[in-house]
Amino acid sequence: MLRLLRQLLLPVPTPAFLASAPASENAGRFNTLAATAGEIQSVGQLKRVKLWENCITGLHQQFNNVREVRDALRKYSIAQGFTVKFKKNDSMRVSVKCSVDGCPWRIFASRLSTTHLFRIKRLNEIHTCGAGTGTDSHPRASKKVVEGIVKEKLHDNPNVKPKEIANQIQQEFGIELRYSQVRRWMEAATEEIQGSYREAYNQLPWLCEKIVETNPGTAVSLNTREDLRFHRLFVAFHASLHGFQSGCRPLLFLDTMSLQSKYQSELLTAAAVDGNYGIFPVAFAIVDVVNDDNWHWFLVQLKSALPTLQPITFVADRQMALGQSISVVFENSYHAYCLRYLAEELKRDLKGPCIHEIIGVIIEHLYDAAYAPTLDAFRKCIESIRSISPEAYDWILQSEPTHWANSFFEGARYNHITSGIAESFYSWLTELTALPVTKIIDTIRHKLMELIYTRKVDSDQWLTRLTPSVEDKLQKEIHKAQSLQVMFSPSNTFEVQDFLGAVNVVNIDAWDCSCREWQLNGFPCSHAVAVLQHIDRDLYDYCSKFYTTEAFRLTYSESIKPVPTVDKPAPQELSEVRVLPSPLRCISGSPKKRRIRSRGVVKRPLHCSRCKGEGHNKVSCNVAY
Repeated sequence: MLRLLRQLLLPVPTPAFLASAPASENAGRFNTLAATAGEIQSVGQLKRVKLWENCITGLHQQFNNVREVRDALRKYSIAQGFTVKFKKNDSMRVSVKCSVDGCPWRIFASRLSTTHLFRIKRLNEIHTCGAGTGTDSHPRASKKVVEGIVKEKLHDNPNVKPKEIANQIQQEFGIELRYSQVRRWMEAATEEIQGSYREAYNQLPWLCEKIVETNPGTAVSLNTREDLRFHRLFVAFHASLHGFQSGCRPLLFLDTMSLQSKYQSELLTAAAVDGNYGIFPVAFAIVDVVNDDNWHWFLVQLKSALPTLQPITFVADRQMALGQSISVVFENSYHAYCLRYLAEELKRDLKGPCIHEIIGVIIEHLYDAAYAPTLDAFRKCIESIRSISPEAYDWILQSEPTHWANSFFEGARYNHITSGIAESFYSWLTELTALPVTKIIDTIRHKLMELIYTRKVDSDQWLTRLTPSVEDKLQKEIHKAQSLQVMFSPSNTFEVQDFLGAVNVVNIDAWDCSCREWQLNGFPCSHAVAVLQHIDRDLYDYCSKFYTTEAFRLTYSESIKPVPTVDKPAPQELSEVRVLPSPLRCISGSPKKRRIRSRGVVKRPLHCSRCKGEGHNKVSCNVAY
């Protein structure tokens, strides 16, 4: 370790972007480290600190502009462990001294005439203050320096978290920063890189007009409140609407996520699933807050953009108001509860001794009950739950199984029990949640452009009648059908017996099997495959059209057109304020990314483990013992 430190303490070459004075003038200067080996927390920190020591190399050192001078002085002071005080700091000259009274260290640099170049013209490198004895919090690390570091890290990784940046800066530079500091500087750096959050709202009308102009058939609706503050924005590109209506199953997944902007904003999404089980975004909205009114408005806009009489199944959390809006706006449609959200509710509400030991088994039986294709299979699953926890059994019966159990659900959900597609959409969008509002819209557009183009090109190489994923599933059913025996029937109804003697009834004309897998999945189950092969029918004629390669290609047949920004007005050119940002976010720490929160279950009251009373816990219990 000692040998490693000695090697690291060797002089580091001057950075190429700095023009230094002759080596003879700089020999022996500024060789003091900012921290002792005990203060250095990593080899990476030591290297970085050593590099910053060479930001100032001596008299006659030259810089490209005044900003480089200021940046070099701040970094150099961090490396050497002292603070500087600017005596002169303008576009023509920079004069700084050590902030400790009586210390003679000082530098004067000025601009070379007729150029933007700066040169150090006077320098006293002697310290009498004991430079290098800074505190752990490093007050010498000015806001400008740390903002520069944060900006560099954001540029390298736009998805980095404030806590991660704080930890990295602590490890690399020994600078301790609060979470709130880093987050504010991240917002400032993001604005510098991506543009102003506030000005982006006033550019929304122009962007909406351009989207509709370049992509005819796109549905866009922008609303503001009476004071011109942003209220909500709906966008559904023509390519997405056409693709959903032409090639996707009538199935939509609704979800919401919080945007990490400095202003209050949430993202509502509606996504479909293509014939190859891939996510297909249909519409999205940015709203100031998630509430019943905004969800209803979103569905109204979606209905206007999708003028179809075909019933649609919506998969989402069992939010009461959302379910009411679905039934009002989309008549004859269905609201399927997401089982993952339902399981989370059950975990929250189920209490009792040793519940943590059995909750996993209960949730497993809950999923089995949801996937159970028949009523008898469903009853068997929930009876297993009752034998474990009667409380959980009662809870499940009150959770409206008609909205989440296959054996009861009347709509077509194609065996999608959870909103996994919406979760995929959520993951797809995570990286853009901290951008200004116009950047969010444009980034979604770019992602959709790339998605549509890539899948369109991929599907041109397919040679099968069904999409690859469904073709694989059908081949598995064909393999299972080899062990089944078909009982001949003069009609189109057949009995199919497996090796255990169990019998299922298949109706070819109705695309129906008593196991209900054919109806639930949209392609023949093993029993139907056995019958179709027995009577020499083409299996592919009995698969849902949504699984065909032709339907997949129709889904991605339209493209999203580019939106030119050559004539985009600069912020200073927008003299009229048309849209103001929504209120500032007043949440300390990192904003939560929770999506739809269930409201259909009454909150469980507090129980005291001491007196067994309700409404309080043992900490606030007033009963004397």
